[in-house]
Amino acid sequence: MEDAGKTVQLTTVKEEKDLGVYIVDNLKTSLQCTKASSKAMSVMRLIKKNFKRIDTEEFNLLYKAYIWPHLEYCIQVWSPYLKKDIECLE
Repeated sequence: MEDAGKTVQLTTVKEEKDLGVYIVDNLKTSLQCTKASSKAMSVMRLIKKNFKRIDTEEFNLLYKAYIWPHLEYCIQVWSPYLKKDIECLE
């Protein structure tokens, strides 16, 4: 108990990722929306690269299985309310 009575300086962090959710010091969800959108777009490019010909039914199946979960993850926590965030996800 040598540290009793000593003060400890806490470090400030601009952003933190916890359980896949990005938390920023101003508590805005823009970073989370941007990261989710970029991850979904990278999966979309991967699908486009590997499937040369794809019809609507097959695309819907792949979208629901591989892209939608990235956009939907933790929506209860970071539900976007800014117009720019909603447009980013759309």
